[in-house]
Amino acid sequence: MKKSAIALAIALGTISFNSAAEIRINGFASIIGGQTLDSDDTLFGYDNDFDMENRSLFALQLAADLQDNLSATAQIVGRGANDFDAEFEWAYLTYTISDSAQISAGKMRIPFYRYSDFLDVGYAYRWIKPPQSVYNLSFSTYNGLSYIHNATLGQWDSTVQFALGSVDDDIIAITYSDEAELNNTVGANWTLSRDWFSMRMAYFATEASISAANSPELSGLLAGLAGYGLTQQAEDLAVEKDDAYFAAFGISIDYNDVLFDAEFTQFEVDDSILAKQQQYYASVGYRMDEWTVHLTYEHNKDKNANDEFNSVPLTITAPNGVTIPVTTDPTNPNAPYLQTLVNSALSDARAESETWSVGARYDFHPSAAFKVELNQFDNQLTDQKVELLSFGIDLVF
Repeated sequence: MKKSAIALAIALGTISFNSAAEIRINGFASIIGGQTLDSDDTLFGYDNDFDMENRSLFALQLAADLQDNLSATAQIVGRGANDFDAEFEWAYLTYTISDSAQISAGKMRIPFYRYSDFLDVGYAYRWIKPPQSVYNLSFSTYNGLSYIHNATLGQWDSTVQFALGSVDDDIIAITYSDEAELNNTVGANWTLSRDWFSMRMAYFATEASISAANSPELSGLLAGLAGYGLTQQAEDLAVEKDDAYFAAFGISIDYNDVLFDAEFTQFEVDDSILAKQQQYYASVGYRMDEWTVHLTYEHNKDKNANDEFNSVPLTITAPNGVTIPVTTDPTNPNAPYLQTLVNSALSDARAESETWSVGARYDFHPSAAFKVELNQFDNQLTDQKVELLSFGIDLVF
């Protein structure tokens, strides 16, 4: 659904529904520009050429009250990175069971993070984008069910959300575009808040399958291992119906004019080439009338376990007792061993970085804010540092 989706939303907004649903249309937008400060450097989709499209977006949200506790919600987003082609990112129904409970069904935001529900609404937070070391998964929606229950526990406000569904999308995993299926995805998050303090925890499990078709290197390794009858070693590399989990914990403080946020996340796909990921950030901010200044530190570490290395034997024994080297070409004595290639692939999945960010937000209008931010990304494996300067306006309407 491309640009016609926006036209449809505008048309709906001009129609009068006398006996049908009352439709409310809201919107938000981000107009962001940025560039890296050194030639040949790239970061978060930016390079040394000034770019106004990469993080810019326009969106409309349609909410229809269907009466009798039933409502429908759709969100249409056009992203600059996709030439502002508009697509339905949300489309779901909600039934309000009681004042404290509701159930939803359809395509929704998957509630991994604290800022998941308004991930694209830049006006809702102080950064240009939430810390990318943590908010780094390349998919953000799922198809399924959601149940939310609100309660009061003593002096604490409690919100529990259960989610069940699946993801079928192209994601960044083995390459920058891989067909992925996350089936039987189930999980929950729980938020507790009191006065100026809140904390949140989440846990999700799924069955992950990610195609290696766009990676000739991995596809070749899998075929080579299968050719030697090393099916277990091939299965330990491929992402095919493997158990995966995501866990998160975060806290938030908004005390007078002092702001503090921190989140820790961990993600792993068992028995696969994908590295176990651990990330966290800590951010402090201070409000001064219409201004908010902030400083953020992020850390990311991806690494495969030591016992995953050297799992491929150097040789195998044929039925006739002949020793066969497990290489890319057993007839060539100089051919590389598959063990070396597999170890190299596992090592290539390793990553470790830290990012410092300093920025400011100026609320120059009741519905709009100007932001400027400087990020310094440090690849701790290569000792390469990249700096990115970005600025822009976030608004809601």
